[in-house]
Amino acid sequence: MSRTVRIGVDVGGTFTDLLLHDPRRGLTWPGKLPTTPEAPNKAITAGIARLLEETDTAPRDVEGIVHGTTLVTNTLLERTGAVVGLLATSGFSDSLEMGRETRFDTTDLLARPARPLVPRHLRRGIPGRIAADGRELQPLDEAAVLAAVEDLANQGIEALAVALMHSYRNAEHEHRVRHLVAQAHPQLPITLSSTVAPVIGEYERAGTTCLNAYVQPLMARYLDDLHDDLAGMGIEAPLRIMLSGGGITTLEDAKAFPVRLLESGPAAGVIAAAAVARTLGERNVVSFDMGGTTAKIAAVQEGRPRVKHDFEAGRVDKFKPGSGLPVRLTVVDMIEIGSGGGSIAAPDALGLLKVGPRSAGSVPGPVAYGRGGEHPTVTDADLLLGHLDADRFLGGEMPLRTDDAHKALTRHVSGPLGLDTADAAAGIVEVVTESMAAAARMHLSEEGKDPADFALLAFGGAGPVHAYGLAKALKISRVIVPMRAGVMSACGLLAAAPTVNEVRSLPSPLTDVDWDQVAALYGDMMVRAITTLRPEEPGAFRIRRSADMRYLGQGFEIEVELSETDLGPSGLEQIRGAFERAYRTAYGRCLDGPVEMVNWRLSMELPGDDLSMASPSRPGIDPRRGVRLVRFPGHGPLEATVWSRYELTPGTETEGPAVFEERESSCSFGPDCRIRVADDLTLIAEIEQ
Repeated sequence: MSRTVRIGVDVGGTFTDLLLHDPRRGLTWPGKLPTTPEAPNKAITAGIARLLEETDTAPRDVEGIVHGTTLVTNTLLERTGAVVGLLATSGFSDSLEMGRETRFDTTDLLARPARPLVPRHLRRGIPGRIAADGRELQPLDEAAVLAAVEDLANQGIEALAVALMHSYRNAEHEHRVRHLVAQAHPQLPITLSSTVAPVIGEYERAGTTCLNAYVQPLMARYLDDLHDDLAGMGIEAPLRIMLSGGGITTLEDAKAFPVRLLESGPAAGVIAAAAVARTLGERNVVSFDMGGTTAKIAAVQEGRPRVKHDFEAGRVDKFKPGSGLPVRLTVVDMIEIGSGGGSIAAPDALGLLKVGPRSAGSVPGPVAYGRGGEHPTVTDADLLLGHLDADRFLGGEMPLRTDDAHKALTRHVSGPLGLDTADAAAGIVEVVTESMAAAARMHLSEEGKDPADFALLAFGGAGPVHAYGLAKALKISRVIVPMRAGVMSACGLLAAAPTVNEVRSLPSPLTDVDWDQVAALYGDMMVRAITTLRPEEPGAFRIRRSADMRYLGQGFEIEVELSETDLGPSGLEQIRGAFERAYRTAYGRCLDGPVEMVNWRLSMELPGDDLSMASPSRPGIDPRRGVRLVRFPGHGPLEATVWSRYELTPGTETEGPAVFEERESSCSFGPDCRIRVADDLTLIAEIEQ
């Protein structure tokens, strides 16, 4: 019998979410358990073992496992990566230190930029020079390369980054360095800028190379250990990894380029939201993923999320652009806010209530978890306001301690502020809602979008609880909560398409483009993409071509989609027209002057799967569990009908106030809502605004 079972695993800051899908049996089965931050693979293997047992699935029946991880991000934030040495062109080894020579906060005299991943004493300049047009101006000094690496090795480096000038145009020197170092130190991991980020931009290219080298040894060990653990369970299926851009890649590619996994986990949720939007025929939705540590918001239009090709990692101040390390990689365009179920609430020095970005995480977690947490969190407030059932949290496996949450909230929030405890809990929810609403408005306004023109698609453990309040704050009149919303990111891992994103720099005015060189670049990118994806059938993939363009003299580019027929002298008018349309969309106007092509991009993907999150309904069982008092934003305590999502019948319509409960999450709708149950048990609420 052929293997048909696929499993998605998303490791979050508080919970590890899993989803098993078997199309042969029509089975979709979720799992959720606390993350084990000291060893993430422990929760993964424990969760998979439980899924197999609960679904009576043999390990040999598993066809594939897709994993989304935040390990790269955590390694960077905690600065626990490898000791890295850098080889740069002589005279350019301090580019990491100089950066863009700007201050991310001009009002803070004590603000300091993020520390470079490679300190100055581990950076070496190597004689040899490639010109901007790819010509060799000075031969590579091979003796200097060997001497520098020997010196760095004696200082204990664990990985080597190589970022030579203009290697995006001619990588011969970098490849020669790799050959020399591999012979002298065969066990030393090497990252070349010409393979990880072959694009113009000395600082960003070097930074991306160093970050890849910084996390590569740790990620290689982690992925190898996880692969071995799965093999020890009898699972022989391939392990694939979610990319920051929303696609999935092979284990070997992930080990070679772990920098591409920076936003691996958060991207999965947006991919799932796009799949749900396509299924429901929703053109524009705001993806709202609120977990235990953060909330992520992204726009999905016409069934596809927006992606961008630069990112800022490891910010000194998480919510201040410019305070991190710029890297060049493809990521799903989203905004992240330090507002999750585990976000800690407390008065600040001025006596104002603040929520987050500090989080209780999975250990110790919110006070109500009973695992040693002392400071009240958003989850504790949700419990006291009636949005959560203390006895049914996580299907009853983790009963919540209401009295402990009440005492902590009184001691740390309501007492110091002189408030009633219930009012303090409502204040926590109001603060966190306004924080998320402000971030969503800013994110959408940057694209010229009005939130009121979107539907809100909520998921994550805490997303459905706060969706109603967020929608009211954004004046959104339609809220969508899919079945299995608490493990939606795991669903996104299974729905994601295997993808390769390639880019090459060839700066040139549009009128002077060397189209033979462009054809050669696209040919090279196609070969790399096909080698990675290995499609079973020729032509079974989707190809997208684009270019980063700007007016000549500008410092930043916009991405413009191109058709294959545009790539030639006869396509100049069409390319310029596409650029002006994209520029006008982004900035509201166009300029006069010549246009410059900077980077050429190719994206290749195999077909993905749109998975149903539905659970078979159980007709004949009353889905109503009773009523309880719930306090909704803008309202006092109201008697809300409590429903079990598993017993709902498609086509059911009801009105708020209502609470819908399932094992992995709970969602609440106020009195001004009309709720309909779709065919796949998705909840669709219309709000009177």
